Amino acid sequence: MGIKIIGTGRKMPSHVVTNTDLADFLDTSEEWIISKTGIHTRHICTDESLTDLAVSASLTALNRAGIEIEDVSMLICATTSGDYKTPSLACCVLEKLGGFCTAFDVNAACTGFIYALDVADSFIRSGKANTVLVVAAEMISRIVNWEDRTSCVLFGDGASACVVTNGNTLKYIRTMSDPQVEPLFSKTGYGNNPFIKVQHSTCNYVQMQGGQVYKFAVKTIENEIRQALRILNMKAEDVDFFMLHQANNRIIEGARNRLQLPSEKFPTNINQYGNMSAASIPVLLDEMIEDNKIKDGDVVIMIGFGAGMTAGTAAFVWEN
Repeated sequence: MGIKIIGTGRKMPSHVVTNTDLADFLDTSEEWIISKTGIHTRHICTDESLTDLAVSASLTALNRAGIEIEDVSMLICATTSGDYKTPSLACCVLEKLGGFCTAFDVNAACTGFIYALDVADSFIRSGKANTVLVVAAEMISRIVNWEDRTSCVLFGDGASACVVTNGNTLKYIRTMSDPQVEPLFSKTGYGNNPFIKVQHSTCNYVQMQGGQVYKFAVKTIENEIRQALRILNMKAEDVDFFMLHQANNRIIEGARNRLQLPSEKFPTNINQYGNMSAASIPVLLDEMIEDNKIKDGDVVIMIGFGAGMTAGTAAFVWEN
């Protein structure tokens, strides 16, 4: 016995930022951003907390699953940008939901949702949990440098949630890391520790080497897909959807071209939301379920990749 997803939900901040809005204070343009990223708009938090978004997404997922928070035996949040360093975003969400169960965060950057699914699968298989609420929520707007046109144009805020329980729709899951800090990182700083001998910058902005991230992502996507297909004894044409982390349209297209697969197998929503880190895959999943694009029996392979560098792959034979 493994797992299946029985309910999903999402919540975006109300404020939409266009490329033209960014061009008002950055040396950039609508054309440049679209050509480099494929992003047209992104949602940015103004007066919402990340907890607010995550709670709203969770309530939708619970409602669609037909259960109450009391039925949940574990809550896992995938995030790098919770409202507090401590307590965890998971505990903040659980408090608002009125639940009482094990709750903790997972930080695997943009791969966080796949890591959280893997943890949920392990707990359910072991019998230590029955129903797990997996939340992926990010407010990357709080850690990007809004004076750096190469990075701030990429990201958006958002949250999604999935209710996971006993089932047999997950056919394959794998998480991995290829330890590389420099391509993508955000430091936490040292506060006002008087014992630090050398003064360090307390800047916690996201810093990224775009070229290195691109090479890692495209190579990793290709390798992960080929390995999953080999283990599942499937061919690429057997897969209905490859749902990739929505980091950059050029990454998605680069991987797709290397695999020589048709674009209709690679759904995207990056044009609307930008890169929402851990939240991007489950937001896309929720949209596709809501639009009835995923049918019973469809083969769905999800692939995340992000800072660390981390990667994760999950393959489902879908059951509505």
